[in-house]
Amino acid sequence: MSSISKTPTIVGGGAKKVLYTLNTVRKIGFKKAGKALVANNTCKACGLGMGGQRGGMTNELGEFPSVCNKSIQAQSTDIQPPIPSEIFAHSLDDLKALSAYELEHLGRLARPLYKAKLANKFTEVSWDWALDYAAQQFAACLPARSFFYASGRSSNEAGFLLQLFARAYGTNNINNCSYYCHQATGVGLGATIGSGTATVELADLALSDCIIVIGANPASNHPRFIHQLKNCRDRGGQVIVINPAKEPGLVKFAVPKSPSSMIAGGTEIASLYIQPNIGGDLAVLTGVAKALFEMAAIDEAFIANHCDDFAGYQAHIKAQLWLDIEEQSGLTRAEIEALAAAYAAANNAIFAWGMGITHHVHGVQNVEAIANLALLRGMIGRQGAGLLPLRGHSNVQGIGTVGVKPVLASEVLERIEQTYGIELPQSQGLDTFASLKAAEAGAIDCALLLGGNLYSASPNTAWAGQALNNIAFKMFMTTTLNAGHIEGAGDGDVLILPVCARDEEPEPTTQESMFSYVRLSDGGITRIAEARSEVAILADLAQRLMPHSPIDFAAFKRHQKCREAIASFVPGLAELKDIAVAKQEFHVQNRLLHSPVFNTSNQKARFKVHSLVVKAPNQDFPFTLATLRSEGQFNSIIYESTDSYRYNAARNAVLMSPEDLVRMGLATGDVVDVRSADGEMLGMVVQAFDLPAGNCLAYYPEANQLTGQAQDPQSLTPAFKSVSVAISRPSI
Repeated sequence: MSSISKTPTIVGGGAKKVLYTLNTVRKIGFKKAGKALVANNTCKACGLGMGGQRGGMTNELGEFPSVCNKSIQAQSTDIQPPIPSEIFAHSLDDLKALSAYELEHLGRLARPLYKAKLANKFTEVSWDWALDYAAQQFAACLPARSFFYASGRSSNEAGFLLQLFARAYGTNNINNCSYYCHQATGVGLGATIGSGTATVELADLALSDCIIVIGANPASNHPRFIHQLKNCRDRGGQVIVINPAKEPGLVKFAVPKSPSSMIAGGTEIASLYIQPNIGGDLAVLTGVAKALFEMAAIDEAFIANHCDDFAGYQAHIKAQLWLDIEEQSGLTRAEIEALAAAYAAANNAIFAWGMGITHHVHGVQNVEAIANLALLRGMIGRQGAGLLPLRGHSNVQGIGTVGVKPVLASEVLERIEQTYGIELPQSQGLDTFASLKAAEAGAIDCALLLGGNLYSASPNTAWAGQALNNIAFKMFMTTTLNAGHIEGAGDGDVLILPVCARDEEPEPTTQESMFSYVRLSDGGITRIAEARSEVAILADLAQRLMPHSPIDFAAFKRHQKCREAIASFVPGLAELKDIAVAKQEFHVQNRLLHSPVFNTSNQKARFKVHSLVVKAPNQDFPFTLATLRSEGQFNSIIYESTDSYRYNAARNAVLMSPEDLVRMGLATGDVVDVRSADGEMLGMVVQAFDLPAGNCLAYYPEANQLTGQAQDPQSLTPAFKSVSVAISRPSI
């Protein structure tokens, strides 16, 4: 643990980010950038929420300007000219030689591409040929031997139509990127409070006097959230960060929209910074609970009136030994007690977390333990306090809400069946990881991938590539090329269809923020003449594949038809039906918890008991590695080749503690090899970083070749952030 007293070498935000934004806008062109940023369209980056009918750079509170580097970066790849046709005269081997950055910046896809089985290059084809061919491939495939996947950048309309199409076709193998990131949150919160999403809205952050950020780096991944943390500090509140890595942007950040912050050279963000071992979160949270009991700092009335299963939880926590908690967390009892005391002093606390919590084999338990801490002090079910999972993709939450998942609620299934007079498949669908495992086993023949980069997003790169290679026909819908389209193409048939970006959609679309707030994007900007709406492509394909279906898929080419169906079938979204006319954006019903009435059978929350995770020493692989994103990156999209918030570390960096460097006789700039039981990365470059000894970091998705197939047994989320590795000098 450390308080923030010294001026760090690196300050987040500031003039360098203002200049970066200016240079990026210059590359785009001021007129194009201005049109894109001020139009009434939702931001394409993180799920924090910006844009919509209040204006492109306005957030849910009406604050302007609400914009960040991620917003600019997301626009920068969309506002590119088409990829020259001459590029596709090159072989796949040539394209494989390009970096992720180079692939993304070849330009926009303008025409459908086809790669035949065993071929080594793409060919441009017509839209009619592409859709006819795709329909033929799916018609020849048994539905149970297919899967459908969506990223979180698509619209609610496209997501709903995708899952309706897939289920009418005959499969529940429908999944989205959240199974690789926040599925543990949905499972954990569902088990404790009966709802898998945030309990707070953006306005609640303005009422809090303590924001606890766990396993997340919003300075890089959700920059506009830093403004909310700054505001909390300005009000005299606390910002507590729990993260193995001492991230400079969470220590001090010069907020560009705040003149005082810029003039002062940055604002102190964290009032308390706690650095446990990677994977030690459950022990930390258990220790905080134990300290709260010892301090008698619990809300007994709230627990008695609104919670179940408390007695067993209390007995379990009191029985835990401080020695075990210290050993598993990597912290001292005094450090944990200081953290508990800071939380106990808060009147309104909000817990925010990211994939540093969910990317473990005990991710669900981590989330449940956070909920336990909030319940102990009555910090759920009122304004200014609650739980806030920090979502990545701008509409990943909405995609799940409208049904892009293997299991639909029974009431939704029944409504669809009754409306159209059909029977939908009842079998258990495959989640994202399970779909690839089935592909590895030769049990998948066709896949439709709507956006994203499933190849790069998957653990164990060699395994993921082989699994995708085993799929005979893959259809990608995307705006630009990425490694998933090249490395993931394999030997089979591949179609790549160019789609409109969100602000190019010919009709309005909707998205849902991490605060369960639904926005309307106008679309309407024309950039790529031959790119088509995601909704139109899916409707055309479904109509070709199922011409006699009771569902009139041709009608679903109109986005309004999709919204009317969503409003009819999905609870909480009735207002979606008229949003394009009324222009009235809204919160999904029954999501926000401003009163302690929980979505459980008896309307009470439940405490959950967890045993401490004991990680035995591994002499062969003594370090624990976590994969992470850089400042110039969004998910698997690389916008900058170095990380300005981590001493300009390159993509092949391994970040290590100074203590470990001294012990091993290494220094920043030295070359090492990193190995795990599942893979190796040779020629990595050492970068000293503030970490506990025995812990190290490497960049995702490159470091996915080190990760294995370990999963959280409850959520099935891969363990990207607790990989046992060995680090050594290259052998001569």
